Amino acid sequence: MPEIQLKTVIKSDLQKVFDLSRNIDFHQKSVSETNEKAIAGRTFGLIEEGETVTWKAKHLGIYQTLTVKITSMEKPFYFTDVMQKGAFKSMKHQHIFRQEGKNTIMIDIFEFQSPFGFIGKIFDRIFLKNYMKKFLLKRNQLIKSTAEKRSERERSERQNS
Repeated sequence: MPEIQLKTVIKSDLQKVFDLSRNIDFHQKSVSETNEKAIAGRTFGLIEEGETVTWKAKHLGIYQTLTVKITSMEKPFYFTDVMQKGAFKSMKHQHIFRQEGKNTIMIDIFEFQSPFGFIGKIFDRIFLKNYMKKFLLKRNQLIKSTAEKRSERERSERQNS
């Protein structure tokens, strides 16, 4: 099963990064190039353990739906979403957060498997793993820049008070 591991260092506090990562509204903005929309389950705000969200998005020129469930969560340290229904044979995304000094370390562990047996394995290796990695990196960069801007604005407001 292919696995993507990403580590992002963010100059912001743990809670802010954790909440941005599970915010349905922010997620829709961060992946606007795929026209991703929450269409069922939790469709706005902060998703919680036990809740589902169904996404509709255009990937590889085809509209697809994906339903995930938050199967575990310990605020503000981690949450895991697992595919319930969608184009993958299986998909699990672990979101891990830890504070190191003034930085939050955000770790993604994304495991997936395409259907179609041997052909799916070849597709995963040749194309899909890189596609998904770029997709996650772009989203993580937006989480990073948004959290850091908010933290900087809050520091500036405190200094001016």
